Amino acid sequence: MATSENSAELMRAHNLIWNQTFNIKNSACLKCAIQLGIPDVIHKHGKPIALSDLTSALPINPSKAPYIKRLMQILKDAGFFAQEKEGYYALTFAGRLLVENEPMNGREFVLMNLDAAMMKPWIVLSEWFQNDDHAAFDTAHGKNFWDYNADEPKVGKLFNEAMASDSQMVTTVLTKECGYVFEGLTSLVDVGGGTGTVARSIAKMFPNLKCAVFDLPHVIANQEGTQNLDFVAGDMFEKVPPANAVLLKWILHDWGDEECIKILKNCKKAIPGRDEGGKLIIIEMVMESQIEDEDSVEEQICSDLQMFVLFRTKERTEKEWATLFWNAGFSDYKVFPVLGARSIIEVYP
Repeated sequence: MATSENSAELMRAHNLIWNQTFNIKNSACLKCAIQLGIPDVIHKHGKPIALSDLTSALPINPSKAPYIKRLMQILKDAGFFAQEKEGYYALTFAGRLLVENEPMNGREFVLMNLDAAMMKPWIVLSEWFQNDDHAAFDTAHGKNFWDYNADEPKVGKLFNEAMASDSQMVTTVLTKECGYVFEGLTSLVDVGGGTGTVARSIAKMFPNLKCAVFDLPHVIANQEGTQNLDFVAGDMFEKVPPANAVLLKWILHDWGDEECIKILKNCKKAIPGRDEGGKLIIIEMVMESQIEDEDSVEEQICSDLQMFVLFRTKERTEKEWATLFWNAGFSDYKVFPVLGARSIIEVYP
C-alpha cells in the first residue's frame, strides 16, 4: 500500500464497503417518511412546502424537528422529493406514489417488505446456509411464510395490501397497453386473484367477458361480484374452474418446479384446445430477457433474491419457463416483455 495508486484503490474499496453497508439507509428513511406522513403533508399543501411548515405539520417531538432536513436530503437524492428552491420541497412522480389515497400507491409494498418480520430472514441468512431449514424465512420465524401470515394478521394484512396495490398498478398498464391479450375471449379465470383488483378492471373493460376470481375461501370471503364477475372458492393445487382462458399473475414464482407443474397441469385441464381459443396468460418476470432498462434489471435481481429468502424459489429464465410448460403438457408459448421488469407470457395447449 506504499504507492499512491494502491492508496487510491484502498480508499475506493473502503468506500464500496461503507456504501454497501449503509445501503439500507435509503430504505429505512423511505419507510420513516411514509409512517410520518411526509408525502401526504406535501401533497395536501398543493405546492412546494417550506421545511418549517413541513416539520410543524408532522406528528413528531418538536425537539426532533431539526433532523427532518437530513431525512429529506437523503430522499431528495433518491428521487422521491424535489427541491425547487432552497428550503422548499415538492413531490416527484415517484413521491406521488407514496401518497395514501393514490390508487396506484406503492406505500404498502414498502411497509410490507421493510417490516421487521420480513427483514429478519436477511439477518439470519448466513445461519440458514448452515442448517437444514427450507428457507431463510423458516429459520427466522420457525415456520414458513404462508403459515406465519395466517398466524400474524398484521403481516398478513400488509402482504395482502401490498399485493393489491401492485395489482392496481400493473392492471392500469395491462388494460391500457395490452388489452389485445383478452380480445376474443369469452371467459377468464383469475387464479389466485385475491380481492379481484385485476379481474374487476378486465371485466369492466370487456363487459361481454365472463370473469371469475378463483382463490382460497378465506381470501375471497365477503367479496361481491358484478354482472360479469364472480368469486369462486377452491384450491389451485386440486382443480381450476373451466374457462376459455386462465390468468396466473405472479403466482408461480412463489413455488418450486414440482408445484408449478401441478398448477400448470390443472390450468391446462381447465381450458379448451388452442384451435378453440384456449390459452394460459401468465404475468411473471423472465430473467435474462434482454431488458435494456437498468432499473428493471435491478428489480428482477432483487426480486429473485427475495424469492429465495422467503420461499427458496426463484424468478425464472425463458428456458426454465419453457421446461415447465413442456413438462405440464403445453405445446407453445410467446413472451411479451411489456410490463417493465415483468412480462406477459401466453401459453398454448
